[in-house]
Amino acid sequence: MNVRFTPALFRHAEVLLSELLRSSFPADLVVSHYFRQHRELGHADRGFVAETVFSVLRRKRSLSARCADEVTSRRLLLAALACLHGMNRRELAVVLSESESKWLGQAKAVQMDDLPPAVRLDLPDWLHGELSRQFSAEAVEQLAAALNQPAPLDLRVNSLKANRQEVLARLLADGLTASPCPYSPLGIRLAGKPALSRHPLFLDGSIEVQDEGSQLLGFLLQPRRGEMVADFCAGAGGKTLLLGAMMRSQGRLYAFDVDERRLARLKPRLARSGLSNVHPVRIDSERDTRIRRLAGKLDRVLVDAPCSGLGTLRRNPDLKWRQTPASVAELCTKQEAILAAAGGLVKPGGRLVYATCSVLEAENEVIVQSFLARFPEFVLCSAQEILARQEIAIDIGERLRLLPQHHGTDAFYGAVMERK
Repeated sequence: MNVRFTPALFRHAEVLLSELLRSSFPADLVVSHYFRQHRELGHADRGFVAETVFSVLRRKRSLSARCADEVTSRRLLLAALACLHGMNRRELAVVLSESESKWLGQAKAVQMDDLPPAVRLDLPDWLHGELSRQFSAEAVEQLAAALNQPAPLDLRVNSLKANRQEVLARLLADGLTASPCPYSPLGIRLAGKPALSRHPLFLDGSIEVQDEGSQLLGFLLQPRRGEMVADFCAGAGGKTLLLGAMMRSQGRLYAFDVDERRLARLKPRLARSGLSNVHPVRIDSERDTRIRRLAGKLDRVLVDAPCSGLGTLRRNPDLKWRQTPASVAELCTKQEAILAAAGGLVKPGGRLVYATCSVLEAENEVIVQSFLARFPEFVLCSAQEILARQEIAIDIGERLRLLPQHHGTDAFYGAVMERK
């Protein structure tokens, strides 16, 4: 532990966890808001508090089983510090009462193997059921274990401004532990969670934070200079920036999204990137007239569809407790409509990529199969062959399926289709 454990620090974690457990907002927003209110906390203190509360969100179900009949934020934190972070009762003594010390001994003695699989793997029953239908029991165990680990920090090098070797050398010279990502030719993986927002390479747009799996989606689309391209669900624009750099800032790249706030977050990133071919457009829906005007005109369209996000649980562990079968069904309806609208933009010979950061077949294979049945002018292409032609060697098959236990990335799905 890089920070001295104190009652004050524990109290911050307890208050923040209480807020998280009753909030309807995403966990990262709640944590950021809390730290803005408590600027007295240094970088190491914030790191400890965030890591501790996120470990509770990841393992909430098995930790609750250790709490017996009294599941409180305080007990969940104590159980996490003792059972997950390896702190002993002597180290925790500054915050423990006598009765809590006795309970903690019992909590540590709970045998995980005696718990039901969904509890032991820290999954809601419905999600454990879905995964068990898709994977073997062993694969579900491996996937759940990988999703319960914190994610590494991946960077993408902006190829308009730097190359990977230069950036690696600079990061290493600055004392950061950095290595090339195994698949993305633009990816760099950092050890730990260093603060990068004031690093010169970040400020001048040479690097962006982006998971390696997300980077590979850009290589599936493979946009070229001078083409007309759309990032159909651009969000804050991480993939838009990658696509623009791959196009060498030539041609026209539309960044469509329904959320003005998300597109607003793209603007400072765009300014740093050096790109001049990106056109952010807020649309009302996938049926917006500005979409229909481009029907059949685009060379390439990426649909990183709004989804459950269950492939990003390493970063967003709260999602597994917030999503439900009903919310997933609602998303599937939206995904079908968005993919159909995006397909209408693609000209003959053009390419369409459908992607999610979900592990659920309902959001992935089922959506693509339905689209192909409705629109026979589109044919499926081999994701593995497309990446191999760009000298990216990865064993994935016809469709991109990334899993954290195998690839070290968030879980992603990607299907490449071309219009005949």
